[in-house]
Amino acid sequence: MDGSPLDRAHELLDQGRPNEAAAILRTLIEENRGSLMSRLLFARALISSGDIATALETARDTSTLYPGIAQAALSLGEALLAAQLLPPAIAEFQRALRIDPSLDEARVKLAQAWLDGGEPDKALDILNALEDEPARAALIERANAMRTQQRSDAGYVRHLFDQFSADYDQRMRGQLAYAAPEILRGLADLIGLQFARHRILDLGCGTGLAGIAFKDIAARLDGIDLSPAMIEKARARQIYDDLKVADLETALVEMPGGYDLLIAADTLVYLGDLELVFAAAAVALQSGGTFLFTVEKAEAGFELGPKRRWRHSESYLRDLAVKHGYEIAGFLAASPRTEAGQPVAGFAVALRKIS
Repeated sequence: MDGSPLDRAHELLDQGRPNEAAAILRTLIEENRGSLMSRLLFARALISSGDIATALETARDTSTLYPGIAQAALSLGEALLAAQLLPPAIAEFQRALRIDPSLDEARVKLAQAWLDGGEPDKALDILNALEDEPARAALIERANAMRTQQRSDAGYVRHLFDQFSADYDQRMRGQLAYAAPEILRGLADLIGLQFARHRILDLGCGTGLAGIAFKDIAARLDGIDLSPAMIEKARARQIYDDLKVADLETALVEMPGGYDLLIAADTLVYLGDLELVFAAAAVALQSGGTFLFTVEKAEAGFELGPKRRWRHSESYLRDLAVKHGYEIAGFLAASPRTEAGQPVAGFAVALRKIS
């Protein structure tokens, strides 16, 4: 096949020119001259060029045409992974391995998908059984780093809430008696915040339940969340001035003095060490601004609970507040939700930036 369009597309992709490779492969397929290899390479070129939607459509068509071919299942898994559709991506990689148990490329991709979903132990089970795979060492290093970090992995949180977004409100309000937004609003009223209008940033805004509770005292209401699906739910409420997909630890430091009220309802439970959050919140708050949040209760320091939610002690929070230039405006025992029908012990905290 020397000099064939397929060879040329391979060369272009290897040279980092995916758009040109995709154009050649698109022509082959449209002219009904595209083999299975052409379709697989086309999906890969589209992913490399950033056209994830077309890559997903192409990979699905290929999987339908070649249902018993492991490489077709692998290609669909890669497109789903690129689209951050983790559960179906994992299912396709597993299907590829059922068709061809020797396909180590699918094992590597499956490990990557588990890591993107914040599951390092599952990834390591796969990676430790592999040999001589170029990506293996880097993925093992990433998995080990995830196991030791003192916060829930961002990929895990995003994956978790993308999955729950469709029925999040019903699940939280019904099954778990979720009350963190109302608890924080009650604390805000207790310390007198209801008498002014505030520039508010809702940290981990989810579907917007906290935004609803605070909208009436907002001069401006913005929100950030790790989950794109949750952000879309919040956007549909039409109560926020701006919404973005972001990690609060990094986003806050990019907003110096931008807000006079930060709220984090049931958000810090996905962070263990709050050092970076307290420091970043102080950057985002103007002098005299307030940081309102709920946490679950630990007896000392911080710890990871059995439900993969972090707990924080009163002494830890008070010490960290002093360290980062806050005064305690309010500190209440509170139960932000239930678990197995029992109230979860926690705190509702109001910190005021001193200077």
